[in-house]
Amino acid sequence: MTFKKPLPQFNPRSIPVLGIDDHLAEVAPERLTPQSLRERFRHPPVWTPEHSGERKYSDRKPALAAVLLPLVMRDELTLLLTVRALNLSTHSGHIALPGGRTDATDQDAIATALREAHEEIGLPRGHVEVLGTLPTYVTGSAFIITPVVALVKPGFVLQPNPGEVADIFEVPLGYLMNPAHHRRHETAFDGVLRQWLSMPYTHPMAETDTGESRERYIWGATAGMLRNFYRFLSA
Repeated sequence: MTFKKPLPQFNPRSIPVLGIDDHLAEVAPERLTPQSLRERFRHPPVWTPEHSGERKYSDRKPALAAVLLPLVMRDELTLLLTVRALNLSTHSGHIALPGGRTDATDQDAIATALREAHEEIGLPRGHVEVLGTLPTYVTGSAFIITPVVALVKPGFVLQPNPGEVADIFEVPLGYLMNPAHHRRHETAFDGVLRQWLSMPYTHPMAETDTGESRERYIWGATAGMLRNFYRFLSA
């Protein structure tokens, strides 16, 4: 892979917050149940995704990929997310949805998402109920990603691949579907203004080695796809 110029090296947490979208209504709790989500995908609304892609920064040939939005059916739905391993060549250390590049043997985006989730974190396919897909999202590194939304039955035992995943955690779906937690940012790089969302989440039970609460900084493509999911559910 070659890049037009080196990727911007910055701490996304250091970029000022331009605004918080607390003027938008959160998705009502009754819409965030397994049955309500099943009905929404069976009878989808007319809607337009808010984020379809990022400004390209790579000379990479476009490649198809898929990610899984695994919604674990606990007392309230939670979204299972990963922290990418630090040794990865792209987006190392970033919070991500399990997924990856489409293989020639994959029948479709759903097959890609399920295979990658099993390879990355050991998510058993027998625990996964696929609901449907969201519109594609194109990353600046030229991946054309199809998000696959699925319900996940609890009781699974995950086995993360240490070469790809540094950590796994869950965030309440209600938190992510509340725009009061959606922050807007922008910065200039290579003469181009780049904009993105962040959705920082502090896990009440997760602590660092110093005993401080651990912040999970969800941003970039992951936050963009989650914002589209918000638009889909609130349409």
